[in-house]
Amino acid sequence: MAHPEMELVSEYKKSLRTVMQPVYPSTEMLTNKGVSNRVIQKMMESLFEEIKGTFSETLSNEIISKQNLVSKNDALFNIHFPKSHELLSKAQYRLKFEELFFIQLQLVRKKLIRKSKIKGYQFDKVGDKFNSFYKNNLPFELTNAQKRVLKEIRKDVGSNAQMNRLLQGDVGSGKTIVALLSMLIALDNGFQAAIMAPTEILATQHYNSIKDQLQEMNVNVRLLTGSVKIKERRVIHEELENGKLDILIGTHALIEDKVLFKNLGIAVIDEQHRFGVEQRSKLWRKGPTQDIPPHILVMTATPIPRTLAMSVYGDLDISVIDELPPGRKEIATAHRYDSNRLSVFKFMKDEIAKGRQVYVVYPLIQESEKMDYKDLMDGYESIAREFPLPKYQVSIVHGKMKPADKEYEMKRFQKGETQIMVATTVIEVGVNIPNASVMVIESAERFGLSQLHQLRGRVGRGADQSYCILMTSFKLSSDAKIRLQTMVETTDGFKIADVDLKLRGPGNMLGKQQSGVLNLKIADIVNDTHILKIAREIAIATLQKDPSLKSIENIPMNKAYQELNRNGEIWSNIS
Repeated sequence: MAHPEMELVSEYKKSLRTVMQPVYPSTEMLTNKGVSNRVIQKMMESLFEEIKGTFSETLSNEIISKQNLVSKNDALFNIHFPKSHELLSKAQYRLKFEELFFIQLQLVRKKLIRKSKIKGYQFDKVGDKFNSFYKNNLPFELTNAQKRVLKEIRKDVGSNAQMNRLLQGDVGSGKTIVALLSMLIALDNGFQAAIMAPTEILATQHYNSIKDQLQEMNVNVRLLTGSVKIKERRVIHEELENGKLDILIGTHALIEDKVLFKNLGIAVIDEQHRFGVEQRSKLWRKGPTQDIPPHILVMTATPIPRTLAMSVYGDLDISVIDELPPGRKEIATAHRYDSNRLSVFKFMKDEIAKGRQVYVVYPLIQESEKMDYKDLMDGYESIAREFPLPKYQVSIVHGKMKPADKEYEMKRFQKGETQIMVATTVIEVGVNIPNASVMVIESAERFGLSQLHQLRGRVGRGADQSYCILMTSFKLSSDAKIRLQTMVETTDGFKIADVDLKLRGPGNMLGKQQSGVLNLKIADIVNDTHILKIAREIAIATLQKDPSLKSIENIPMNKAYQELNRNGEIWSNIS
């Protein structure tokens, strides 16, 4: 033994320590200064001996007995100096439960306060526009999931409170038609409606499809994006303010100060995670009065795992469209290595011969010195060689192109003038081409699971069988193998999101802005799902009985809750 540490048995027996030794987080600098794990341990011992179990209880007696929890004193003592494994796990459970319980208490209370205090416009009738569209113009029979979500929205907008609902649904599950029907309810009640999308491509697509579906009806729909000419903008601004314009669809241009609505009743935000909190709040203030905001429906095709939804969006109402329209075939997914490229090319030629179209997606635009992945330009050249003119036509689209050039290439592919679209992830969101049946993703190991799932959703929009081919090199990390295997095994967005959460953890999944949201001390949102569910149920039950936590039984809880709020804890920043 290079540096043995000795201790007299008599000293050890006097101490609080047990066979299990606590390990405390430290830094190299602390250790160099002589503050070792053992020193911290002795400090903790001195503290416990001095305090002598005088920690205040933070939960009610009813919760402690019903959930069979140890007291706060026992939990804090046994997390440091447990006499047995059983006492350690009881202490861990108690502290995890408490941490998650107070997050849920904050979120559920915020939701209840919002529903009672923030008034919303009451859409008390479903009139001609909704009924006529539902009976005569609906392109397909709604699925049961769509009907259920529509009922939830109708109940929200029919109440006196503001709707703040998150609509989740896999790619192609029919969220847009639900949004359109919700907007028609607003129109029937004399209000205007708006859809805000993150990209011009997606906004234009929403505009085209909604315009087509409403062409036989007397509804004025306009598109507002960065590339709309000044003359046309003036007309839009004027019609918005005098109430002639019913539905406005656009990008961030919608939240400019110049854009004023006469009476905006409902705002739909598509792919809401692409917008910052500030941008979303600007839309709130577009209502006819500052006191009453419009109803808000936020939509996402990126499935959010249930645990994350409960924690991060716990103060929103959540609707899920969990079935695809009838007649949609599941997309067949395969993983192929670069050595199989010739057989993949042959497969693409066979599909093109059947009159279908193909996407080929690359992760990079120009070659990077650090990464030896196939870049877009190199790929475009090899595809152009393999699929020569005049027999084949190939389009190319990437983020560095001018919007007009991008639009031109998209239109060519949409009209079927080109059979292959070589692109970067700009086509990830919202491109709807039913005739495209093959998606080839190059260097698939470079993409995250949710991105792969989004890209795959670009095909499978028609009645034909569609395919997704994940191309990779042989060198794969263990995480990349799990991602690819998950993609091959399932097309269920929620299962994919759960695997993604396990691989990346909540911080990375939420991105920079919200990575601190679940910076928990002891609980783990991935592994402690069961505790989270119980904590949420008990938080709801507690607040239903005693909304302001004023009863004698709940005084300790109220005190702890106020203390957390005073410290500016993370939870007030959520959503």
